[in-house]
Amino acid sequence: MAFVVTLDGSGHQFPVEDGETVLEAAQRAGLALPYSCRSGVCGSCKAIVLDGQFDYPRNPPTALSAAERARHAALLCQAVPTSDLVLKAREVSSVEDMPRRELVVTVVAKDFPAADVARLWLAVPAGVPRLRWLPGQYVDVLLDDGRRRAFSLARAPHLGPELVVHVRHVAGGGFTSRVFHELAVGDHLRIAGPQGTFVPREDSERPMIFVAGGTGFAPIKALVEHFLHLGTRRPMHVYWGARRAADLYMRALPESWAREVSTLDFVPVVSDPEEARRAHLRAGLVHETVLADWPDLSGFDIYMCGPPALIDAGRRSFIEAGLPDGQLYYDSFEYAPDVLRKILASRAGIHGL
Repeated sequence: MAFVVTLDGSGHQFPVEDGETVLEAAQRAGLALPYSCRSGVCGSCKAIVLDGQFDYPRNPPTALSAAERARHAALLCQAVPTSDLVLKAREVSSVEDMPRRELVVTVVAKDFPAADVARLWLAVPAGVPRLRWLPGQYVDVLLDDGRRRAFSLARAPHLGPELVVHVRHVAGGGFTSRVFHELAVGDHLRIAGPQGTFVPREDSERPMIFVAGGTGFAPIKALVEHFLHLGTRRPMHVYWGARRAADLYMRALPESWAREVSTLDFVPVVSDPEEARRAHLRAGLVHETVLADWPDLSGFDIYMCGPPALIDAGRRSFIEAGLPDGQLYYDSFEYAPDVLRKILASRAGIHGL
């Protein structure tokens, strides 16, 4: 039995098949609702249920606080309707114009901006239409066994047709090990994209804060490049956090933005106090540094990308600092489930996986 979901703002309606999540059904219908991790832990796909019932048969909605549950919030990547639903949800109309495709790309360049970060340039073959994407979106690399690995596109589209991704080497990650040790210029990868709704919102005049953790700098870089290309006069504050100074692997680039653009400043943050002292950088967690500089966030738009711990802590603390939920856009870097199992097993001393 198919239930019908109605989006309160636009009036859009779409059917949801038995066992299908709201997000899956919306994407099948060609509608773009916000999402990121698809596993219920980041909260990007949060919406308010105005009417109807649903369940979470796959994963518990860990990204919802008790207060959000009391306001009838739901995570659409996990919510499976048990009746017709009426939702108050943000739609990202610009994403609907980006057709998703599967195609084979060629590695045309590869380097290592840090010891544990590889940078790949990927080109579409001659004669094949270039992939269209928005700053902040990502592509899935499709592996032979059906698994996927998601990587943000690390450049704004106006800079050229090649796709650039930053790949951090992960212990227990078979694909990242292949990228570091085997993948060569001239090799091919099969990708699907563009994916994601972490894209620029240009209908605002508020100042912007960009928050990156680790290789979360990749989509933040693309977003900043896009706004600079537009010639925006909105103030931009770019924060990039890492454990060590060396992990800020393209630090010279945002430093050049800050020198050349009077309305942009860059704040590198290192969580290791001794590392921070030696490098003469701010010490601490990057989201706490933002709050120290801007205790009232009500007048900002914030774009945030990084590991789940950053997204969860930043999302909750920024809202507590007055940031309206509709002015926070974020993307969470998640390990694929099979990689996470290997990492946890390795840490527990279990071998043979």
